[in-house]
Formats: sequence, structure tokens, C-alpha cells
Amino acid sequence: MDFEVSPRAAQYLARLEAFSERYLLAHNAAWQACAARGEHPGFMEDLKSLARGEGLWNLCLPLLAEREPGTRLSNLDYAPLAEAMGRLPWSAEVFNCNAPDSGNMDLLQRNASPAQREQWLVPLLEGRIRSAFAMSEPDVASSDPTNLQTSVRRQGDELVINGRKWFITGAAHPHCKLLVVMCRNDEGSDPPSPHGAHSMVLVPLPSAGVQVLRNIPIMQHTALDGHCEILLRDVRVPAASLLGGWGDGFAMAQSRLGPGRVHHCMRTIGQCELALELACDRALERRAFGKPLSDQANVQDWIALSRLEIDQARLLVLRVAWMLDQRASPHALRPAVAAIKVVAGRLQTRVVDRAIQIFGAMGLSPDTPLAWLWTWGRALRLMDGPDEVHLRTVARDELARARERGGASAAYFTTPAQMQAAVRIR
Repeated sequence: MDFEVSPRAAQYLARLEAFSERYLLAHNAAWQACAARGEHPGFMEDLKSLARGEGLWNLCLPLLAEREPGTRLSNLDYAPLAEAMGRLPWSAEVFNCNAPDSGNMDLLQRNASPAQREQWLVPLLEGRIRSAFAMSEPDVASSDPTNLQTSVRRQGDELVINGRKWFITGAAHPHCKLLVVMCRNDEGSDPPSPHGAHSMVLVPLPSAGVQVLRNIPIMQHTALDGHCEILLRDVRVPAASLLGGWGDGFAMAQSRLGPGRVHHCMRTIGQCELALELACDRALERRAFGKPLSDQANVQDWIALSRLEIDQARLLVLRVAWMLDQRASPHALRPAVAAIKVVAGRLQTRVVDRAIQIFGAMGLSPDTPLAWLWTWGRALRLMDGPDEVHLRTVARDELARARERGGASAAYFTTPAQMQAAVRIR
């Protein structure tokens, strides 16, 4: 495994960084002002056109076909670009690499029928529409996806959906036209397996019976694109709106999560790098008790620990990106993907918290991005499953390997009897 940035990735990274410095940073204050008013900025479409014209488009899709718009990169090559995008939380949309569209495009590439590809995948790839992925629910513990209760039943040539979803990212965007809904199959009998009990349905927005109830603030911060609560009441769509096979929902959801978590984690690392840079600059310019903050031993410790932890997390995430490119087995990927999800969320809250402490009161204000970055890091510890679920996945894998060893590690014990025997042998 060589995690040095490849020449091809380095070329695209340099182009993306130059584009961001020239165009995105210049628009950042305007984007923040629009977001504060709850308005989607009109200049976003212009920026998207510029990015597409410069070949910085759909960089996050390893399955991108030759005839499809954009540039196909491997997961490993895309990782440093995702890190760079993370420095401005709104920038991924400019390159058509934003969640949840990136995951939904991958899902459609793998599972959509020709008609579904034409109706939904093509406009998503071209950046003409946005989408949302409706999985989590307020009335059950969604950390166990087999609990999900939003139902779908087949009725003639239609599918009928009933239920409630929440924290659905992207559903408040004015261009959101597609809702990918995870549903429990309602057939009056138990499925042979709890992992075969759910299906995914493609629901157009707007549709009769779909009601966006609210955009839920996260830690008192309201996302412009929304983390929405959605009511689905007798929503009827054609039977051809079923994505993949009946009962394939759980397997498709799992396949969607791997690349998406690499993207999330690398963007998180980019945000942590930004927080560390801000902290270092602040420590060099501010003085307390007669000397710069950078001379305070505890501040030096915070900076050093943040550097070590960021680099450790980056290597772990790059390893998972490499494993995805190598088409590692699901058995190997699942604990590895779970691990980076835990590491990234905890990393962000630690690194940003240290930076806030160095900034003092300003770190709590909207004058810096730190308060928002901390909020998002805290949210990551619940989104896509809480830490505890992912830790359980890692632990179960470790314990399974211990069972396979059958106690072989006991050979490293040294008992008093063994010590006495060793003396006699000498």
C-alpha cells in the first residue's frame, strides 16, 4: 500500500485548490450571508458551470462511464480532493461531489434500470437536480436498520408508501427532485431474513402524499439544504419505481455506505486541517501573561496532539479507500469502514474543541468557522449510525478472529513452572 498522492491525483488536487482559491473563497462571505437568510445563492449554478468547464466534475464516482460527464477517479485518488473540498463545507456541490447526491448516484449506477438511469441518474450526473436519501426514522432506533417501519406494499401496478422519516439531508434544497426511500416490505408475512425485509423506492418530489414537515436544526444550526422531517402518507408511485429487487434494500444501503463514509471522513480531515491552521495562526499572534500563546506548554501540546491525530486518521481512511479500489471482501470492509466513521467524528470534535479553546470567545462566535465545524463533528457521531454501533462491529470482528485463533496467544504466557523448567534447561 502506497498512500503517496499519485501524479494524477496531485494534478487534479492542484487544479481544484487553484479553482477554490480563485472562485470559492471569493464567494464564501456571500454564501454565508445567503445561508444566514435561508436563501440558496444564485451564483452556485455559475460556479458549477465553471467547475464542469474546467474538468472538475463528478470526481467522486469510480464507476463513471466514458460517455458520462465528469472525470473518473479511484477512491484513493479522490480522497485528497475530498479533503480539500472539506475546507469549505459548501464547496462539494460546486464539483457535483456533495452528499447525499454522490451516494445516490453511485446507488443508481449500480442498481438502476435503463429507464431509471435516464429519468434520475442522467440529470444528477449533469447537476440539474438534487436528491435525498430517506432512511432514518423518529419512532424506532434507526441505528438498527432492520427496525425501519416506513412501509411499502404492492397494489396492482403501483407501490404505496406510508411512514415518517427524519434528518433527511438535502430535502430542503429547491432543486431536490428525488427521494430515495428505504421501506419495510408490507406483504402480510414475515420475510425469511430480517435483512431481506426492506426495499428502496424512487419517489419524485413533489408527489402527492409527501410532506416536508420541517428542517430540523442541528445543535441550533439550521442547514441550508436541510435535515428534514418528512411525512409519507399513501404515496403512490409506479411499480417501476422500485430500485433493484424486492427485498434488496438492506444490501444496497450497505454498499452505498462504504464510499460515502470515505468521502465524509476525508472532508472531515480537511476541516480538521483548517481548524489546526487557524489555531496555529491564533497562537502565534495572541499574547497572554507576557508571551505568545504559542509559547504556552499546554497550547503546544494541543497543537502537537492535533497533528498526530489528524495524520493517524488520514492514513486509516486512505487504507479504506485503497481497500475499496482493491474490491476487498465485505467481511474485511465492514469493520474497516466502521472504524473510520468513529475515528473521524471523534477527531473533529477534539481538534476543533482545542482550536476553540485557543481562540477563546471568538471561537464560539460566527466570526470563525470553528463553531459550525464542531457542531458538524458532533453530528457525525450519530449520522450514518452512532459510534456505539460501529464500535460493536469492530469488536465483533476482533473477537471472531480471536475465536479462529483458538487461544493460540496463550503461548506467550510465562508461568512459574515454565520459568523453573527454563532454569533447568540452562
